[in-house]
Amino acid sequence: MANFLLIGICIVAGMLFRRSKLLPIDAHKGINAWIIYLALPAVSLHYIPKIKWSTDLLIPAVAPVLVWVVAWLYVRGYASFNKLSKPAEGGLKLSAGLSNTAFVGFPLVAAWFSEKHIGIAVICDQVTFLLLTTAGIIVAMNSSEGHSLRLSVLIRRLFSFPPFLGCMAALIIPNFISLEPIDPLFEKLAGTVAPLALFSIGLQLQFKGWKEDIKHISFALLYKLWLAPLLVLLLALLINAKGDTARIAVFEMAMPTLVTAGIVAEQYNLRPTLSSRVIGIGIVLSFITTAIWYYIITSLL
Repeated sequence: MANFLLIGICIVAGMLFRRSKLLPIDAHKGINAWIIYLALPAVSLHYIPKIKWSTDLLIPAVAPVLVWVVAWLYVRGYASFNKLSKPAEGGLKLSAGLSNTAFVGFPLVAAWFSEKHIGIAVICDQVTFLLLTTAGIIVAMNSSEGHSLRLSVLIRRLFSFPPFLGCMAALIIPNFISLEPIDPLFEKLAGTVAPLALFSIGLQLQFKGWKEDIKHISFALLYKLWLAPLLVLLLALLINAKGDTARIAVFEMAMPTLVTAGIVAEQYNLRPTLSSRVIGIGIVLSFITTAIWYYIITSLL
């Protein structure tokens, strides 16, 4: 119950602070900087060394890739049928294909399952980030006017992103040096992800003008909130994967759109207002849809 109260209080607080104008309009950028540069690397350093690696973990690693590939095909067909512009198509691919596995995913995994399962969610999150910085940027560059595809940009983005560096450190350093003495520090820093991420989301939630894009928004959210987790659930059932690992993989793919996907859409001018509406509405709806998915997952897996 405490985790659900935390989710509600933090998001509502963010919305109230935005409406009251007590904080600068871009206050969420400072909060996001803390999360990206300190809290998320600490999550990796706290949880990854404790993971017991097995073939079961292939599911959370494969799930984001499956969702991305099918989303690309799904949006491509929709764009062809509706004669969408390349920027709009690119924005929808980012919105439908990338899950908010950390900012929303970690708090909801902790709330519905337990904090010990965040270690599995970290795998989904790292693969999602790799997709964003490779396939996502390629889509953005190819869909945007005035941008050309450059390998140097992809490599620079990948190796300058703190959560990725934290993940690499968590995989390599424990093989040579024990991190146990400073693990309490990582635990404290990791604990700031949920409240700050949710507060940041509340600061950014906006729904103005959503009616003009309702068709595209509905299309993207149908896939993101329902079809994407269904794909991973069917995969898990097909290979007879059950237990916590399979459940978390499906649950993470039921998350709304990755907030960073909206930032990329804005950077490359891929109908950023459409992407932001998909993100905002998706986050609100996901608190209902993930509850439904929790009961489906636990009954079938």
